Amino acid sequence: MGSLDFLRPITSKLPEVASPKYPPALNERLIWTALALIAFFIMYNVTAVGVQENAGGLDFLQIVTASKIGSLITTGIGPIVLASIFLQLFAGAKIINVDLTNPEEKATFHGVQKLLALFLSIFEAAVFVLFSKIALGTLIFGSVAATQAFVIVQIALGSIVLLFLDEVVSKYGIGSGISLFIAGGVSYSIVAGFLLIITGSGGVIEDLGAGGANALSNVLLDLTPVFFTILVFAIVVYAEGMKVEIPLAFDRARGLGGRFPIEFLYVSNIPVILASALMLNLQFFSLTLRDISLKIGEFNIIHAIGYVDAGGRLADGLLYFISPIYVGSQIDVFTYMGAMLGTTTPILALPQVLHIFTYTIFLMGLCIIFGVFWVETANMGPKAVAEQLDKSGLQIPGFRRDPRIVEKVLERYIPTITILGSAFVGLLAALADLTGALGTGTGILLTVGILYKMYEDLRSKQAFGMNSAISGFLEG
Repeated sequence: MGSLDFLRPITSKLPEVASPKYPPALNERLIWTALALIAFFIMYNVTAVGVQENAGGLDFLQIVTASKIGSLITTGIGPIVLASIFLQLFAGAKIINVDLTNPEEKATFHGVQKLLALFLSIFEAAVFVLFSKIALGTLIFGSVAATQAFVIVQIALGSIVLLFLDEVVSKYGIGSGISLFIAGGVSYSIVAGFLLIITGSGGVIEDLGAGGANALSNVLLDLTPVFFTILVFAIVVYAEGMKVEIPLAFDRARGLGGRFPIEFLYVSNIPVILASALMLNLQFFSLTLRDISLKIGEFNIIHAIGYVDAGGRLADGLLYFISPIYVGSQIDVFTYMGAMLGTTTPILALPQVLHIFTYTIFLMGLCIIFGVFWVETANMGPKAVAEQLDKSGLQIPGFRRDPRIVEKVLERYIPTITILGSAFVGLLAALADLTGALGTGTGILLTVGILYKMYEDLRSKQAFGMNSAISGFLEG
C-alpha cells in the first residue's frame, strides 16, 4: 500500500474491538451506547491522581473536544481527531497512497490511524502536564517529576480508553463514540450551566428572593444564556432540515425509487469538529511558548506569536486572534461586548474587538477547507456518489443509466452546497459563541447535528430491511 506497507506488521498486532458476528439488535445497540456513555462520564468526573481538584482552564475547548482539564480525559478526543486529520490530509495530498475501497488497505490505514492516535495520546498528555503548569496536588514520593509522570500516564490512558470506546460504539452502538462523547459533554455542560443560573450566587432564585423593582429585569438578564441556547438550537434544527432532493429510480423496477437528499449541511458537523480539534492543539502549542524569550531590542517577538498570561490563557499574539471566543454563562454578553469594544490587548495594544472578526474568518476558512477535503476523502464527492448509486442500480429518471451523467448532475449541487454549508456552520458557531449560550454555540451546533444523525441512523435501521447501501441513499 505504498508508503504505509512497512507499518502493516505493527498495525496488525494492535488490539482492536472485534466486529460483531451478526448485526446487533436495537436494544443491544442502546445498551452498549449507554455503557460507553457511563464510562465516559465516570472518567469525566474523576480527577487524575496527583492533580488538584478543579484545575480549570480552556473552557470552550473542553466542551467541544469532550475533555475536562485535570480529569482522566484532560485531552479528550483531541488525539483521536488529530490523528484522523493528519492521515486524511496526507491521503488527500497523495503523500501516502491508499485505496480505501480495498479492504486490506483500508484496514491498514485505520490501523496506522490508531497507532498515531496512541502516540498523540501520550504526546499531548506530556505537553499539557509539562508546559501548562497544571496545578499538582499531593506529590507522589515527594517528587514533582514522579507526580508529573504518573499524571501523564493517567491522562494518556484516558484518551486511549476513549479510542477503544469509540470502536465499541461504532461496531455495537449507535453512531460513533466521538460524536456521542461530544454530545454527552455538551449536554452535561448545558444542564450544569442551567442549574447554576437558577440556584447559583446571583442567580434567579437569589434575585427573586431579593425583591425590589429590578428583580424581574435581573431575572430576565440571568436567563439570557437560556434564551440564546433555545435560539441557537432552533436555528441549527432548521438548517439541518434544509436540503435539495434528487429523484431516483431503480433501473430494473419501474415505479420503485426514492430521493437522494443533498442536505445544506452536507458534511454535517465534521468541519467544526476537525477545526475545534486543531484549535485545541494550537492552544496546547501556545503553552510551550510561555517561558520562551526571543528579543529584538526590548520586544519579545514570541509574544507576537502568542502571549500567555499568568493564568495560563492566551491573551495576545497571532494564536490569540485565531483562538475561540468563549462568553461564559455567568458573563453578561452585553457587558462583554462593551468591554471588547473599549479595551486593547496587553502586548500589541490591538483592539480586542478585532479578535471577533479574525476568529470568525479563521473558523469559517477552516470549516470550508475541512468540509471540501472531507467530501473528497470520505467518498462523498459527485464521482464517488454517482458510482455508489450506479452499483445500487439507481439512476435519475429521464436519463440513461450512466454514472457520468449522474456525476454531472451531482456536480451542480455537491461542491457548492459543501462550501456554503461549511461556511454557514463556521459562521454560526463563531457568532453563537458570542451569545454566551449554555454549552457554547459550537457545542449546541455539534450536539444537534449529532442527535439528528443518530435519529436518522435509528430510523434507517428500523425502517429498512433492504441493502444497506440502498437504504442509506433513500433515507432522508
